[in-house]
Amino acid sequence: MENLYPVKHKPKVYSIKEIVRETPKIKSFYVNSPEIASNSKPGQFLMIWVVGTDEVPMAVSTAKEEVLGFTVEKVGDATSKLHELSEGDLVGIRGPYGNGFDFSGKDLLIVGGGCGLAPLAFAAELATDKEKNVTLVITAEAEEKLLFKSRFEKLDAEIIIGTEDGSAGAKGITPDIVRKALPEKNYDSCLICGPEKMMLATAKLIEEKEIPVQVSLDRYMKCGIGLCGSCSLDPSGHRVCIEGPVFDYDEIKDGEFGEYRRDSTGRKTKIQ
Repeated sequence: MENLYPVKHKPKVYSIKEIVRETPKIKSFYVNSPEIASNSKPGQFLMIWVVGTDEVPMAVSTAKEEVLGFTVEKVGDATSKLHELSEGDLVGIRGPYGNGFDFSGKDLLIVGGGCGLAPLAFAAELATDKEKNVTLVITAEAEEKLLFKSRFEKLDAEIIIGTEDGSAGAKGITPDIVRKALPEKNYDSCLICGPEKMMLATAKLIEEKEIPVQVSLDRYMKCGIGLCGSCSLDPSGHRVCIEGPVFDYDEIKDGEFGEYRRDSTGRKTKIQ
């Protein structure tokens, strides 16, 4: 009988080499995995097996030589369990899965908020390595919640910081910060990742300038390989794990994006 779940889709167990607390609720985890790191592209994700708890998708935040990193915000059972782990503890990893960001064009606008900055840090590093002209808009509720600020500052890129409380950079929500940046340059493409309502509002704003927009979606996933259908989008049927998680905004703007998502039972839940 044909093996419908080949070895490459079975998690390999790794010892955690390093854990870094990035913000009060976000930690980065690093393992040595040359086989996954060498095949990972910005925008792709991993399925992380939290032994005894669950398996959850996490964006690749670092893939450099043999080092593979993923960055986790503490929001539920599996992520809380991950935050309890220590260096030397074990996690299962399979992947990478999905597509990645398209770096077409010379001038790129990269916009991220909260933990959405995790895949964008990887993307920004690759884009600057490719000698793209990169403008970064990085946002958070407050300065202490800005993810990878020092990592971004090492890049040859223009950086615009915004916080809702004004504790760092310009005061305002992400679309307000982006609106101020738009008149400064003409951009060939825009990459966005963060809270979905923020992505929707920002994508609409950027689309008005006739700039192509890519957004990275987060959905509940059971398999990560296109079999279960739990991450399918309405009405297109696109699977976030296969056709995504990065989509052209034009592809999904007339569907559920920014409105609702589905929980583990398939029930619609409104996006706040």
